[in-house]
Amino acid sequence: MRILFVGDVVGKPGRQAVTKLVPALRRERELDFVIANGENSAHGAGMTAATVSELLLAGVDVITAGDHVWDQKGFEKDIERFEQVIRPINFPNSAPGRGSVVVSVADRFHVGVINALGRVYMPVQCDCPFRTVEAEVARLRRQTNLIVVDIHAEATSEKIALGRHLDGHVSLVVGTHTHVQTADEEIFPGGTAFLTDAGMCGPHASVLGREIAPVVRRFLTQLPQKLEVAAADVKLCGVIVEVEELTGRARTVERVRTSVNTAA
Repeated sequence: MRILFVGDVVGKPGRQAVTKLVPALRRERELDFVIANGENSAHGAGMTAATVSELLLAGVDVITAGDHVWDQKGFEKDIERFEQVIRPINFPNSAPGRGSVVVSVADRFHVGVINALGRVYMPVQCDCPFRTVEAEVARLRRQTNLIVVDIHAEATSEKIALGRHLDGHVSLVVGTHTHVQTADEEIFPGGTAFLTDAGMCGPHASVLGREIAPVVRRFLTQLPQKLEVAAADVKLCGVIVEVEELTGRARTVERVRTSVNTAA
């Protein structure tokens, strides 16, 4: 089977890219399953019921999140309505929502998806992602060998270490959060595909999806600035992995970086 993971969807431009490109990619690349990190899909910060519905209608099967998951008021209630939306599993147990999901695909197989948050240089306090994800992988493997882990983290070392730690136990470990696609895709010896960061689905004529000038001014002056979502040079970034359906081992892994004309 072929799985597409789409990097952080940023604001309206990112949602437009998903809407325009994901249906075509599903057809052209014969994709069976699509996952997108949607934690910045609402105005560049957080999610809403409307932005989640837009991504799901575009053909996304599961939406992952990160440290901005609660940025939009009321989403802590909305998330309970969407079984396809998961938040970091190493949040406190009392947090709304769920940290993993198993989805049936065409009545042939099941795909498990886990979302985790890193702890290095991250502002949110959370449990150890290594121990938490390891325990959840063991639980999900009683249902399926097809498991994808989104590690939403700042530090490259933390993402790579988690990928190595899970090698042979999951199909794909992919990083999100930095909005910059890395070029280190590989399949580890145990059969787990890995990419340090999937990149950003949104405006690349920007600073991580935000208008350039205010970000530069903030660095120059250290004064607060209103950081609006940019609009130009919209791209969809992510990774496609082909996985053996029975074993869950990755056969191939390929970065995706596709431009979209949002004015069309």
